[in-house]
Amino acid sequence: MGAIETVLVANRGEIAVRVMRAAKVMGLKTVAVYSDADAKAMHTRSADIAVPLGGMTVAESYLNIEAILEAARKTNADAIHPGYGFLSENTAFAAACSEANVLFIGPPASAVKVMGDKALAKRAMLAAGVPCIPGYQGEDQSDETLTQQIQEMGLPVMVKAAAGGGGRGMRLVQTDDELLQAIELAHSEAERAFGNSDLIIESAIKGARHVEVQVFADTHGNVIHLGERDCSLQRRHQKIVEESPCPVMTTELRQEMGMAAVEAARAVEYVGAGTVEFLLDAKGNFFFLEMNTRLQVEHPVTEAVTGFDLVQWQIRIAQGEPLPAAQDDVDLFGHAIEVRLCAEDTTAGFLPSSGPVSLFNVPQTEGLRVDTGIETGDMVSPFYDSMVAKIIAWGETREEARLRLCSALCGTALIGVAHNREFLMNLLSDATFVNGLATTDFVDQHYRDGFTSVPIATSDVAAAISLQHIIAAQQHFDSALSVSSELRGWVSTGASSVSYRFEIDGTVADITIETRSATEFAIYIADDVHTVLYEDCESGLASLLVDRDRKFISFHAVSNSVLEVSCQYSSFTVTNLDLIPSENQDTPQGGRVTAPMHGQVISLLVEVSQKVECGQRLAVFEAMKMQHEILAPVSGVIRELNGQVGKQMAAGDIVMVIEEEDSD
Repeated sequence: MGAIETVLVANRGEIAVRVMRAAKVMGLKTVAVYSDADAKAMHTRSADIAVPLGGMTVAESYLNIEAILEAARKTNADAIHPGYGFLSENTAFAAACSEANVLFIGPPASAVKVMGDKALAKRAMLAAGVPCIPGYQGEDQSDETLTQQIQEMGLPVMVKAAAGGGGRGMRLVQTDDELLQAIELAHSEAERAFGNSDLIIESAIKGARHVEVQVFADTHGNVIHLGERDCSLQRRHQKIVEESPCPVMTTELRQEMGMAAVEAARAVEYVGAGTVEFLLDAKGNFFFLEMNTRLQVEHPVTEAVTGFDLVQWQIRIAQGEPLPAAQDDVDLFGHAIEVRLCAEDTTAGFLPSSGPVSLFNVPQTEGLRVDTGIETGDMVSPFYDSMVAKIIAWGETREEARLRLCSALCGTALIGVAHNREFLMNLLSDATFVNGLATTDFVDQHYRDGFTSVPIATSDVAAAISLQHIIAAQQHFDSALSVSSELRGWVSTGASSVSYRFEIDGTVADITIETRSATEFAIYIADDVHTVLYEDCESGLASLLVDRDRKFISFHAVSNSVLEVSCQYSSFTVTNLDLIPSENQDTPQGGRVTAPMHGQVISLLVEVSQKVECGQRLAVFEAMKMQHEILAPVSGVIRELNGQVGKQMAAGDIVMVIEEEDSD
C-alpha cells in the first residue's frame, strides 16, 4: 500500500472535523463532502476542498455511494475515512471503494459484514466461545416466530435491529401489550435507518453496566486492546455520558475482558479500530453485545487516558504500517469523562431541536477538550443527529475529571436551540454517578417522567432583566444623537422606578426596575429585591455583580424586548411584553394536532372523517434519525388532514384538526 496523500471524509459534523484535524497534523490534504443542508457547515470550512453531494436528506447525500466516489475521483483522493454512522459499517461501500481503487480506512468488508450484523456477530461469537446474552438471532423474521421466541424466553426482552446501532431500531418490551407494536416500530426504524429490517431478540439484563473495549489490529497479525470505557448512562439506548476507566474495573477483569475482545477481533480477521461491547452484571459476569467496526463517538476518553491519537492510528494502519504500540506499552493514566451536548428539549420528552445557533461557547480550561461541528452562527439541521458537541474532561482522579466537567458545563452557552446542558449537569452531580454506581437502567428509573430543570433563581432573572434593560437603553441612546454619553442613565430626581410586564420562559410577572445610575439597578421580583451592578460586556458574555456576587451571563439579544441568556445553572428567555406590540393570542390548541418538531411524516394512521379516541396513534414522525409517535390530544372526528407521508413539516405546523366530541 502506498502512502496516503489526500483523505476524503465521508461524513459531517464533529467527527468530520475531528478526522480532518488528525489528517492535517500528519500533513495530509483533506476533502469534505456536504449536502445542500450543510452547504455552510463547519466541516466544509475545515477542509482544504469541499464537494457538494446535493440533496437534503441522508439518502440523497451522505448515503449516496456514487456521489461520494465521484467526489473522491474529482479531488484525486486516495483514501476515504467514513467516520461513524452513515456508510461507516456498509459493506457495499467498502467494496465500492476497493473497486474504485480508493483506500477505505476501516476493517475488511468480511469483518464489517459479520460484526455489522448483530445476528451474524452473535453466531460467530457463540462459535468462538465468547459469552453472549441468551436470545434469538435466527433468519425467520415473521411476527409469529419473533412473538413465539419472546414468549418462550419470557419478558422483559430487548428487540434490536440486526444492522446498525445508535439506539435506532431498539425497543424494551416489558408487557405483552407492548409486544407487537415494539416489533413493528423496530422493523420500521431499522429499515429506514439501515436498509435492513431484520431484528434479534435478547433477554433484558437489568442493573447491568455497558462496558466496551477498544481494540486495534494491523495487517501484520497484531491485535491489542486499549482498555475499556463505561457507557452505562443512556437514554433511549443512546449513550449520554462515557468514561474511562470503568469505575468498578479490576486489573483481573480488565485483562479477561480485554483478551475476550482481542479474540473476538481475531475471529473475524479484523484490521483497524473496533469496539467490542459487553454487558457487565453485578456479579462480574460479562456478555457480548456487539462489535462496532468503526471509530466510536466516545473515542476521546480513550485518547485522554492513553495519550494515543486513534484517528492517526487508523490512517497509519490503513497504509500498511504496524501498530504504533504493543500491548505492554498500553498504560491507562488518570480518568476521563465525556458528555454529549445535544440539541433537544428536555422538558418535552427530549424531542430534537433545530434552528440557528445564536451563540455557542465552551470555556477553555486545563484538562478540557471539545469536539464539535458547530460554531456561533451555524445551523442545527433537522435532517441529522442532534448532537452538537462532545465535551471531555481529564483529571488525575475520577473526581477531578468530574469537577472539571461540571465547571465547564456551568460556563457553556448554547443559545438558539433547546439543549440538554442542565440535564447533563444534573446527571454528573447525582450521588449515584458521583459514587460510580450508575447502571444502564439509571436514567429510565430516575427520569421516568422526563427531566425538569431547577427553578430559575430570581437573582439570575434580575441579572438578565438588568442586562436586557441596558441593551434596550443603549440602542435607544444610539439612535438619539443629541444625548451625550455623560448624561445617559442620569435623572435629575435621583433614582427612578418603572414597572414592566415580563415573560420568563412562559411565566408572566410584573417586575419593577429601579434605575440608580446607568449601570446600577434594584430589581423587585415579587417579594425579592436584588441590587445589580453592570461591570463589563464582550462577545456575548456580560459580567454583573448581583447582591455583590459576580455573575457571568452569556446572552443573545434577539431584539430590544427579547433576550436569550445562559447562566450558571439555567438557560431561559426574558421578554419585556410592554416593549413589543400587543398581538392577538391564539385560542387554545384544542383539537389541533401540530408537529412536535421539524421532521418528516413517515406514516399517517387516520383519514378525514375518521373517529379517534384521546391517546390514539395518529401518525409517526422521523426527526434526527429517530421515530416519534403523535397521539390524539382529544377524542373526536378528523376534519382536516394537512400532513402527507414523505412531507417535511416544521415544528408547530398543523398536521391535522380533530373536531372535538361534546363533553356530555
